[in-house]
This record gives sequence, structure tokens and C-alpha cells, in this order.
Amino acid sequence: MSPAAAASHSLAEGGLPTKGRVGMACLILTESSFFAIFVVAHLFYAGKSLSGPYENVLEAPVLASICLLSSSLSIVLAIRALGRGARTAFLGWWALTIALGLEFLLATGFEWARLIGQGLTIRSNLLGTTYYSLVGFHALHVTLGLAMLSLVLVLGIGGHVRARDAERCELLSWYWHFVDVVWIVVFTTVYVVQ
Repeated sequence: MSPAAAASHSLAEGGLPTKGRVGMACLILTESSFFAIFVVAHLFYAGKSLSGPYENVLEAPVLASICLLSSSLSIVLAIRALGRGARTAFLGWWALTIALGLEFLLATGFEWARLIGQGLTIRSNLLGTTYYSLVGFHALHVTLGLAMLSLVLVLGIGGHVRARDAERCELLSWYWHFVDVVWIVVFTTVYVVQ
């Protein structure tokens, strides 16, 4: 599909964005406000825990972050392949996106197990409450994204996802990019600002 055809395909009659694009933009805007509340709460309570463990128990998940952020590239490549009708390439890139997201979730689980072993739970102190709320809310969004991506993969393997579905898959990629961008904010808030 040429860029001009893709642009006209993504617009409804009258040059307005499609319902799907408006809906996804509204969802992302709404979810952004929820994340903003969690980020502000974490920043407000940072360093105010009177009982340990404290922020120094947190270790930045650099490899997991690289995997998650790399998944934005793999999903873009998947959608480009789908738009060209390259089904096998689409499925490969889409599966890689899922694998990178799963690695991120597994790393988050291992990090939580380590922190709980060191005594940092959601009930330990303010750090535990805000950390698990913020990172957990993000992990929930990654999980929901992976569920949607996996459904598309299953449908794609069954031959039900074709080039004409590229816009729908692109809208799902918006959500996935949103999850990645939010992680940059969460990572900075939790591991850098402390």
C-alpha cells in the first residue's frame, strides 16, 4: 500500500481520523492520566519511608528495559511487513515483539521475588506501596498488551490477518508504543530519580 493510499485509508470520509484512531488516542490519553497519578504519588512519597527497606534495594532492570523498548522496533517492522503482504515476516516480527514483552514480564517477576525476599512488599512501607503500585500497574498494561498481541499472532497463524488488517494492527501497536513510553517514565521515576 502506497503512503498516499495508507493515509487516505486511515481517514474516514471528510478527512477525519477513523473511529479506531480516535478511540485508541482517547484510551491512551485516559491511561496516561492514571499513570500520571501513580508517578506523582511515587515522587511525592519518595524518601519518606520511616522503616526499611529503602530505595537502595532497587536495582535498575536495564536488560529487561532494553528488551521492552526494542519491541517497539519489532512491532513497527511487523506492521510494515503486513502492509507489504509479507505474512511470514509479519508473523516473525510479531512473535519477536511478544517474546521481548514476555522477557520483560519475567524479569519484573524475578525482581519482585528478590525484593520480597529482602522484605520489600506492598505493605512494608511507602516505598513498597508506591513501587508495587506503579510498576505493577505498568506490568498489568504489558500483560494486557501481550494478550492482544498473542491473539493477533494466533489469528495470523490461522491465516486470518492480511494486509488489509494493517491499520488495525497499527492501532494495537500504538498501545504497545504507549506501554514502552510509559516504561521510560516509570524507569526514570523509580530507578533514576529515587
